[in-house]
Amino acid sequence: MEDFLSAFTLLADWKVFFALLVGSIGGAIIGAIPGVGPAIAIAILLPATFSFEPIVGLTMLLGIYGSSMYGGSIPAILINTPGTAVNALTTYDGYPMTKRGEGRRALSLAYSASFFGAILSIICLILMAPVLAKVAPYFGSREIFFAAFLGILLVVLAHRGQIFAAGMLAMFGILLNSVGFESVTYSERFTFGQSWLRGGVNLIVVVLGLFALSQAFLLLTEKNKSPDSELISGSLFDGMKESWLYKRVATVGAGFGVLMGVIPGVGEFTAQFFSYSHARANSKKPDEFGKGSPEGLIASESANNAVPAAAMIPLLALGIPGEALTAMMLSVFYVHNVIPGPQLFQNKMDFVFALYLALIIINVIVFVFLLFSTNLLIKAIQIPTRLLGVMILILSLVGVYSLRNSFVDCGMAAGFGVFGLILKRLNLPIVPIILGMVLGNIMDVKLRSAMARVKTPYDFVDGRPIAMILVGIIVLVILLHLRTLWNEYKIEKSKHAAK
Repeated sequence: MEDFLSAFTLLADWKVFFALLVGSIGGAIIGAIPGVGPAIAIAILLPATFSFEPIVGLTMLLGIYGSSMYGGSIPAILINTPGTAVNALTTYDGYPMTKRGEGRRALSLAYSASFFGAILSIICLILMAPVLAKVAPYFGSREIFFAAFLGILLVVLAHRGQIFAAGMLAMFGILLNSVGFESVTYSERFTFGQSWLRGGVNLIVVVLGLFALSQAFLLLTEKNKSPDSELISGSLFDGMKESWLYKRVATVGAGFGVLMGVIPGVGEFTAQFFSYSHARANSKKPDEFGKGSPEGLIASESANNAVPAAAMIPLLALGIPGEALTAMMLSVFYVHNVIPGPQLFQNKMDFVFALYLALIIINVIVFVFLLFSTNLLIKAIQIPTRLLGVMILILSLVGVYSLRNSFVDCGMAAGFGVFGLILKRLNLPIVPIILGMVLGNIMDVKLRSAMARVKTPYDFVDGRPIAMILVGIIVLVILLHLRTLWNEYKIEKSKHAAK
């Protein structure tokens, strides 16, 4: 109870409340603009948040992360263009509803399902906090090393059809993190005698380059366009009543979101896929899915909005980010010397509860805002893409320069921006690079720490049940993937033989 009261005290600061407003409303606006997305916005804001108190900076970033998917449903439903990538499944049933004149109904259902999924996820998070507090002290260097390795493995395997590319890009991220002075003996690694590389490759520079600048270059090189959409008339409260009729679908969707959010490297896409597939398999009207089914819309939106809160579990408990956005948030922790992991749950439980309460407030703010301001966001959809590209370019370069007042950083960010543009043109994933840098650093530090007490490979798991469980999960994941590949090979072989 004391921790909850302390959490309320932390949130009572006007700066925190202002950050909540800016993050939640700004995230909804950013989500509604196709071509931007939360990753770009968070990347641009990261340098500024370093000067804030940790609770202020994190609540602002959490606001953008948690509310962007609300806004992303607006263009997905109205113009068949997802505002954020994770709103792609929303177009399947949202846009058909708009075409038959039910755009207001679709938006209302999307908002209600998103709010339900997010709140249920946060409740699960709060209930799991005491469990995390008890389990977290049992995670030593070896356990965190294996957890980080499992995170990288899952991130790579999550990119079906691009596993080799994702693996190579993750290793490239690990290589980038290795540049500069290493932390144990302070010897130079991969600097090639260049003094400007001795400080290493800054994570924020890479993030801004790969996400923000690459998107700016993409928008500037494509044909200029300004999407158009009609304004919505009537009340948006009706969806709250109708979504209650599909509470089972929303609950299952939120459950998938929580589960997939906890597992590093999985995230919203997998949660949506399982939720949507389950809803269709158990629906009385499966033929309506993809043609304007309210069940399909609710399944999609409840799942993707349940992920952000759940993704905070491995980040806070173990310091293991599960995706690019939580990896960016991890840098805010490190800048302020607030180290996620067992010590955070032992010593700063009030801070953890403050983040949970902030998530609830964020969802309430954005839900109320959208009910009354949807038409305002529809106008944001109509911003010309090249103007948007110029704005992102300027803000990104200003953010990069403000880190260390270095033109070298600007040049490196521009280089990574071009590299990110190439990856986007080739339809290759960017996220493995960022997670490779973050998780690679964790693996490097924890492995060096563990090696002082390790004589044989068996010592990694000897007398450490959690480490043994994690190794077992790693082996199981690899075996399951190999079995999938074998089954796919047999299917292809049988098809070839049939021809």
